[in-house]
Amino acid sequence: MNSLIKPEYETLIFQIRGFKVMIDADLADLYGVLTKVLKQQVKRNIERFPEDFMFELSKEEKDELVTNCDRLKMLKHSSVNPLVFTEQGVAMLSSVLRSEKAIRVNIEIMRAFSRYRSFLRESEDLKKEIQQLDAKLNQAFRFLLDKLDALHQKTNEPRKAIGYKTDK
Repeated sequence: MNSLIKPEYETLIFQIRGFKVMIDADLADLYGVLTKVLKQQVKRNIERFPEDFMFELSKEEKDELVTNCDRLKMLKHSSVNPLVFTEQGVAMLSSVLRSEKAIRVNIEIMRAFSRYRSFLRESEDLKKEIQQLDAKLNQAFRFLLDKLDALHQKTNEPRKAIGYKTDK
């Protein structure tokens, strides 16, 4: 399979405001268009992009993103806040950008989102297994501590004197 998007492109997915999103500059780069062109197409078809499909980052969100992600330093001095697209917004972009490349890239991006969700599910399953193992270990430690306490209680009983006995 000739994949346009390599697995490391899953790192282009960020979590902002509780949504998994991709930034307009990254998407424009993947689609092979200028960010300006992508934004123009979106604005011409704004009714296709409700707020749960696409939203503009606030200045604080942009600054945090630039701080946490070195490859986005180009946004640092930009006066325009980037648009971010949820999975549904990315799917809608393929209907706005009607090129063959946009369709192929879009399919790969959907696969990347799917792998990302799968990774999160596996992560949750692993977290549950670790919590179950932790509970079992705590139970085992409690059992051992109870046994040690019981042994300690037995050793506190008065002991019979050892050695030469006198008649006192």
